[in-house]
Amino acid sequence: MGGFGGSYHNLSALADGDVSMIPDGRQCLEEGGPLAFTLSRLGRTKISRSSLDNVPGEDSKERVVIVANQLPLRAKRSQDDSSWDFEWDDDALIAQAKEGMPADTIVLYLGCLSVEIDPRDEESVQDVLVQEFNCVPVFLGKELKERYYKGFCKLQLWPLFHYNLPLSPLSTGRFNPDMWQAYVKANKAFADRLVEFVSVEDDFVWIHDYHLLVLPSLLRRRLNKVRCGLFLHSPFPSSEIFRTFPKREDVLRSLLNADLLGFHTFDYARHFLSCCSRMLGLEHVTSRGSIMIEYYGRNVGIKIMPTGVRPERFLAGFAWDEFKWRRGELLHQFEGKTVMMGIDDMDVFKGIELKLQALERLLQQHAEWRGRLVLVQICNPARSSGRDIQELREEVIRCTERINAKFGSAQYKPIILIERSVPLYEKIAYYSVAECVVVTALRDGMNLVPYEYIVSRQGPDGTVTPEERNSMLVVSEFVGCSPSLSGAIRVNPWSLEAVSDGMYACIKMPLADRMLRHEKHWRYVSRHTVSFWAQSYLRDLKSFTEKHSDFKCYALGLGLDSFRMVALDKNFRKLEFSVLQHMYNSSRNRVFLLDYDGTLVTQSSI
Repeated sequence: MGGFGGSYHNLSALADGDVSMIPDGRQCLEEGGPLAFTLSRLGRTKISRSSLDNVPGEDSKERVVIVANQLPLRAKRSQDDSSWDFEWDDDALIAQAKEGMPADTIVLYLGCLSVEIDPRDEESVQDVLVQEFNCVPVFLGKELKERYYKGFCKLQLWPLFHYNLPLSPLSTGRFNPDMWQAYVKANKAFADRLVEFVSVEDDFVWIHDYHLLVLPSLLRRRLNKVRCGLFLHSPFPSSEIFRTFPKREDVLRSLLNADLLGFHTFDYARHFLSCCSRMLGLEHVTSRGSIMIEYYGRNVGIKIMPTGVRPERFLAGFAWDEFKWRRGELLHQFEGKTVMMGIDDMDVFKGIELKLQALERLLQQHAEWRGRLVLVQICNPARSSGRDIQELREEVIRCTERINAKFGSAQYKPIILIERSVPLYEKIAYYSVAECVVVTALRDGMNLVPYEYIVSRQGPDGTVTPEERNSMLVVSEFVGCSPSLSGAIRVNPWSLEAVSDGMYACIKMPLADRMLRHEKHWRYVSRHTVSFWAQSYLRDLKSFTEKHSDFKCYALGLGLDSFRMVALDKNFRKLEFSVLQHMYNSSRNRVFLLDYDGTLVTQSSI
């Protein structure tokens, strides 16, 4: 199985149809061939496959390489400030995904660290991460990381995928070619690291989210039979929105160079298929329940599979002393009151200010709930910066102060605003005392807050009474989890009346109805876990890549907007001009058959 090294000789071999001239990627790595990525300028050694296979008790050759913008690790300086200490971030979704994989599968992670590492320490940090955590770090450097993540991902891709177009000339979200180049350069750094150790025979590469949209093309150009999938955790916008993006073809063609594309909902997948149809002229087909796009001889699968949570993680928290102490405090603090709750990032797409205004309307229309109803709004720190984030924070604080002044007293505040990340034990404690969770996001990929809340209200067996196992949800119809929660009250977050009425319906709902809805939600959440999601995705990835060895692959095109991997039958033979010329000159009768628009043969991808 050959990889494409990118040298002049390899390009010549492709042009001549001679794949035997292209060196095998794995052999090149072992022998220091052209596929090996030189890291000498950074003082780092290359990652070899053997260095990542030394996992005690593992004798399987099959590996899954999970690629994400950030590794699922927490980092801090050691007590003497001489080195870095690392630990797993058990709350990270990609860290939990490995639980859905067979026990004999080796799981590797590749991504950036959340902290900046001095170039002099990169080699030692890499050694620790590889040996102790099976993590391969990508060191981008501070300037490139800023331009790639905060510049392009957060200021341009994130708004685009959430239906926010930069209509104002002063908008920071307008397309910036320099930022795009930084994005491509960062994706190339990920591809360079993967090429160091990935084996096309034994490994599956699973890429995550919008930070790495062009990685499939960059990777397949060099490892043409790599088994590669990508799961998008954000919404995918409608074609009317996506067509405004100047690099739309680059992104679409790169995504189609993956073998399996995953989306949380049917709507997101439908929008992607519509973009492929309108901008690339590609139509999808369905076969045995699967959705596929034929792209230059390859079948690209479309997977619709919402992710879930790890219930055991939240249920175990009920035994923690910190949880018991904090829950006791909250029960005392909110005695005699009905608690509603919201947890959101400080982000313009979360609809926090609309949630507060809806509560204001509820208290205005239903005076009997003044002094009895409390909304606890937890705002996690913003993941990006800018004028819009600052204005949002100021508006949230203004709304909170106005509503508390209007309906509150010295002993009662209708809104408790918490501007910090809360530890897991405290989050579970708040969930356990809240009778309703409100999600008013204007756009969101999935949003797992309702799932976490349902698990926390279920509690471990023997710790809660049957009557305490009840919950209610007010959920925006624009979030990915909404279709899965049939018992939730779905609302249009732009309608303050709808959100306010939804809140009121929740707090007035009889206990028996809340218990029935909770039971329905618990059955779904407990079955559709993050492990189930990962297992299902990887099963389909294996299915869509099992016939890779049956094809000859040819790379055509150089730029992201034109590169594609053409897959032909393994018995395909390139028609040589000299042979054709000889046969033509030596023949006595000649017939010319000219085809137009599929009149003689059906149209194909080639």
